[in-house]
Amino acid sequence: MMNKVPMTGGGFESLKEELRWRQQEERPRIIEAISEARSHGDLSENAEYHAAKEQQSLNEGRISELEDLVARAEVIDVSKLSGSTIKFGATVVLVDEDTEEKKTYQIVGDQEADVKAGRISISSPIARALIGKGVGDAIEVNAPGGARGYEIVKVQFV
Repeated sequence: MMNKVPMTGGGFESLKEELRWRQQEERPRIIEAISEARSHGDLSENAEYHAAKEQQSLNEGRISELEDLVARAEVIDVSKLSGSTIKFGATVVLVDEDTEEKKTYQIVGDQEADVKAGRISISSPIARALIGKGVGDAIEVNAPGGARGYEIVKVQFV
């Protein structure tokens, strides 16, 4: 059974773009590097050849992974979602109960998570703690530095 992989439209587009780049630009470049290295003669001691073959293996592995993800993608149009409870795609504003610092996160698919950009994976501990909660609720998250408390101050779907 193929499990669907939830993701936003933007995440899906970036996966498709990476797949296109790897197939249409990176693959031919690596093939060229292999044939260039092969022309240098003895392959047993040819570091360029072995490095290019390694690159080819990694690239083909990532292409397979991307093809699988694109095939199983369940694109969720966040702009069509609404409600006051937190679910996939929600953008949530939290206040740290200790520091009063505000943090804004969007809950996205595993493949598009980027904490620095404010996108957290649906399977992350903080997202799991948020799902089903609403404005005014408090959550506790076991972070690497110990448990942290947050209050939910805003939920929106953009």
